[in-house]
Amino acid sequence: MRQLVPNVYAVGAIDWDRRLFDELIPLPDGTSYNAYVVKGSEKTALLDTVDPTKTEVLIENLARADIGKIDYVVAHHGEQDHSGAIPDVLVLYPNAKVVTNAKCKATLIDLLHIDEEKFLTISDGQTMSLGDKALQFLDIPWVHWPETMGTYLQEDGILFPCDFFGSHLATSSLVVDDEAVVYEAAKRYYAEIMMPFRTAIRKNLEKIAKLNVEMIAPSHGPVYDKPGFIVDAYKDWVSDQVKNEVLLAYVSMHDSTRKMVEHFVDALIERDITVRQFNLTGADIGKLAISLVDTATIVLGSPTVLAGAHPQVAYAAILANALRPKAKFASIIGSYGWGGRMVEQLTGLISNLKVDVLEPVTAKGHARDDDFAALDRLADEILAKHRELGIAG
Repeated sequence: MRQLVPNVYAVGAIDWDRRLFDELIPLPDGTSYNAYVVKGSEKTALLDTVDPTKTEVLIENLARADIGKIDYVVAHHGEQDHSGAIPDVLVLYPNAKVVTNAKCKATLIDLLHIDEEKFLTISDGQTMSLGDKALQFLDIPWVHWPETMGTYLQEDGILFPCDFFGSHLATSSLVVDDEAVVYEAAKRYYAEIMMPFRTAIRKNLEKIAKLNVEMIAPSHGPVYDKPGFIVDAYKDWVSDQVKNEVLLAYVSMHDSTRKMVEHFVDALIERDITVRQFNLTGADIGKLAISLVDTATIVLGSPTVLAGAHPQVAYAAILANALRPKAKFASIIGSYGWGGRMVEQLTGLISNLKVDVLEPVTAKGHARDDDFAALDRLADEILAKHRELGIAG
């Protein structure tokens, strides 16, 4: 049992070995499932639980803490990595009530089949006294599910925002001890999970700005004892400001597209544009997502396969379309043998992006001089567009 402040304890679990989340998101550094106990003079609350695979760890930590009874289990979010151990906790503490909002209650009933009589439903802004400590509940929807809420411990200024501000990072440190490492992990987490909800996150940032937050204790990763560090990072990430960068994700089968990519990258570098290049046959999709956060321009490079884009490039387009970054421009380069609709397909796959699609460059077979010249013109156009935004010299 580790103490954040007097009578507030971390009782969650570290998952050092997990390498994939939701069968989709890479976890190069593992993760944690944070749960917290707030012990008041009259009542005790458990804030969130853990992934079902770590239920035994949570139960052991609660026993070790010797906290007596638990009166309330606060469920901030219905997803099972936070709620999955609630049924086991209720067996251990049969008189405990699950405290959550109406939307999360419905989700928990659907996912975990918890009896409706076990719930105590609260509303946005409502407070609950534990005696000498008071919990204030805040609806913070779409970070990253519609039912997500947070808890503010008024006396100690601690915000428990569930997934908001989290990082997939397995560490023995209770609080942030290496800001560079945590910044990278938190940005990856934001890119892969939070980025589609930028507009909602802005509103939620405004909401928590009204609180006197001394500490942020998220549901994944270490606790922020200097909350301005992560709040300022989020303000930057959710802003409309982009950087003088091009993200270039490509696949090449017989070197035709690769040679175009190499020429194009050189052309961009000559124009003082930063390039983030990803060969999709072996790229870390998480790092690609991180690069999507700030980039001004996305360029997809693909050969034509059976009249369409290479499947891995199509997947990258679908991923970008789902994550909806704040990029302003996009284009496509690549090659074909006899024909096809590669460009039309990829353009259709990024329909969610609010981007100006610049004239694609495609070469029949290996690129010729006029194809390379077209790539130079595309680089010139990107530079001009970046200058219009005031982000390039």
